[in-house]
Amino acid sequence: MLDQTTQMNLLYDFYGTLLTEKQRSLLELYYVEDWSLGEIAEHQGVSRQAVYEAIKRAQSTMLDLEESLGLVKSHLKRQQLIETIKSRLDQMPEAAKAIGPLIRELEKLD
Repeated sequence: MLDQTTQMNLLYDFYGTLLTEKQRSLLELYYVEDWSLGEIAEHQGVSRQAVYEAIKRAQSTMLDLEESLGLVKSHLKRQQLIETIKSRLDQMPEAAKAIGPLIRELEKLD
């Protein structure tokens, strides 16, 4: 399974635009910029607890969206299938030549 940072970054990629601007800002500082809760609190002029709770709410929102929509789960499954297909095509050069461009197009969709 994915570690929490990777999972949250993936969820953010898919659902970040559905969060408020403040939630996006906090998540970016915490997960992308790797700021501590204390650093974010000082920067925002709020308590560390307020930052913690806001980040937890944003995480919960994204997890609820994933539970309902399953976009990340579908994305990961597609990536897994693409890797399996590529692996099998490595053993069939003629098929790889014909299907390879289609696989690359499929990868670009995600």
